[in-house]
Amino acid sequence: MNGGALPGPDGRPRCPWGLSTPDYLAYHDEEWGRPVRGDDALFERLALEAFQSGLSWITILRRRPAFRAAFAGFRTAAVAGFTAQDRERLLADPGIIRNGRKIDAVLANARLLADWPAGELTSLVWSFAPAPGSRPAPRTTADVPAVTEESTALAGSLKKRGLRFVGPTTAYALMQSCGLVDDHLTACVARGLGR
Repeated sequence: MNGGALPGPDGRPRCPWGLSTPDYLAYHDEEWGRPVRGDDALFERLALEAFQSGLSWITILRRRPAFRAAFAGFRTAAVAGFTAQDRERLLADPGIIRNGRKIDAVLANARLLADWPAGELTSLVWSFAPAPGSRPAPRTTADVPAVTEESTALAGSLKKRGLRFVGPTTAYALMQSCGLVDDHLTACVARGLGR
């Protein structure tokens, strides 16, 4: 079964990508595909997905503690208050990805989101979750899309409201990581744990 679930260290089947490093194994088993709600939590995921653009997720995952420290735990209101000096600090921080465009997007998104009513980001993002069971469960990695109609619509909605670095692929990665969709393979031990 090319691209199908493979046995992990404990013999139980998992998505192949989750077996490449211990970091991925923990992320796969404990986080990916589990529902994430809360405006600050979703702001963090949006920010990290933006930083991931063009890079491997493992790069971001391993730097996540440094990102959290650099961005005030991704508390939206705190990041919205960052100054030009904070931006320079971020650009000089070797623990994060020092990409000016991505840093500027995260800061701009925080300022925008800080003005939204509490719960609005959560409601907006989750309004694009497809109905459970509305699409077949993936059997192999080849069955997992990079973009869907829902992720394209979510990205469009976020962009329309002024958010930056939120294309359809980034939006779909957000949907996967935050449990809006369950893209664990059918034979994966983590399939269905998120709902």
